[in-house]
Amino acid sequence: MSGRSVVVTGGNTGIGKATATALAGLGARVVITSRNDDRGRQAVEDIKQSSSSDAVSCVRLDLGSLASVRECASSLLDQLDAIHVLDLNAGGTLSRRQVSDDGFEMQFQANHLGHFLLTNLLLDRIVASAPARIIVLSSVAHTQARRGLDFDDLQWENRRYFGSQVYGATKLMNIYFAKELARRLAGKGVVANAVHPGFVRSQFGMGGDTRWMRLGILIASPFARSVKRGAETVVWLAASPDAEGEAGGYFFDCRRKDPALPALDDAAAARLWEVSEALAGIKPQLEGTGRQSS
Repeated sequence: MSGRSVVVTGGNTGIGKATATALAGLGARVVITSRNDDRGRQAVEDIKQSSSSDAVSCVRLDLGSLASVRECASSLLDQLDAIHVLDLNAGGTLSRRQVSDDGFEMQFQANHLGHFLLTNLLLDRIVASAPARIIVLSSVAHTQARRGLDFDDLQWENRRYFGSQVYGATKLMNIYFAKELARRLAGKGVVANAVHPGFVRSQFGMGGDTRWMRLGILIASPFARSVKRGAETVVWLAASPDAEGEAGGYFFDCRRKDPALPALDDAAAARLWEVSEALAGIKPQLEGTGRQSS
């Protein structure tokens, strides 16, 4: 990875931090994002020490604010002449419905729409840096969206709010995003794939109002894999020559895996892209090229 530039969202903790450490150790210049400045600075020092690399820095990103997403993209473009790997790792889950300042259901925005906007704002730089790779962290939780997405109620306004079901729907969106991104980027030297990291022992789901998740995690934690193990497939997709050419897939343990049946719906993936463009304020240019904010 020498001479390659990598962006890892949510790289201040968990799988993201393990991914950033591994790629920095392979010689990449790594920029992590963090919602909290102090935690971001501490993570940078930890990664530098663990990877024996000084080429690590942090940019602030709060996916719950589209203004923050735009500021983050601007900072990344100022700092990086090339972006060879974009790892969309950050995200979260909630038990009760919350609405962002932008007016969107928070899990939808933090787990999908924020990353959709960030990717589109960086896409011209990524395409110009080809060969390049985009990795979207999904989850086996996408199987909870057994009937696919309800495009008439993506914000969960008209249904009873079950946090785990909403989370599962956003993880299905992650697969759709990677699939449609790969299709639009075909022939441009940029590939996109989704990853299930496995059940990982990290701080995910242990904060906020997620009482239902905390209990389950604590009970099952003896069977969880380490964050380093959870990051292995992300690192493989980012760096391995064996992953070259892989596009539009869903991966687990460094192997392509069949997702749940709704995740194979190409029409739904294309529709989610179009809806997301409108919600994020993205003005389409030529299909398959970069996007610009309106």
